[in-house]
Amino acid sequence: MSKRILSYRGLLASNAQETILLSTKKGEKGYRITKFDVIPQEPSGVSGTNVFQIWKDEQTAGAVVDTIDFSNNRLLGAAVSSHNASAFQYPPTQHIVFDQEIFNQDIYISQLDADGNNTACNYYLELEVIMLNETEAMVTTLKDIRNNS
Repeated sequence: MSKRILSYRGLLASNAQETILLSTKKGEKGYRITKFDVIPQEPSGVSGTNVFQIWKDEQTAGAVVDTIDFSNNRLLGAAVSSHNASAFQYPPTQHIVFDQEIFNQDIYISQLDADGNNTACNYYLELEVIMLNETEAMVTTLKDIRNNS
């Protein structure tokens, strides 16, 4: 049996957030992040340092930040893309995803240009679909609710 992979892509302005709709009525589908890449919309344009974060819950208005805290149990992954337009240097993007984390609810991707230049940035996300039995679905959902309090 082959793995089923879902892919999502989009363009996020600075200080923006996008919702990836995943939740189902019974929570029988779980997901695991397998790939997360980012690239500036205009690499040779304005310089910037774009900080992306993938969250289990929606970030409130003005709460999109450029600090990354791996002790936050609501965080599923992060990526940083730095680009310097004047020097035409593009260091490799750094990204880390917690690939053993299984979730069955909607997730949220946020992006902020830490340099304050308001540069937009593209993302590409791949999720592996994992079928959960009734017990696993209940445990995953309860774990999500418990960690949200």
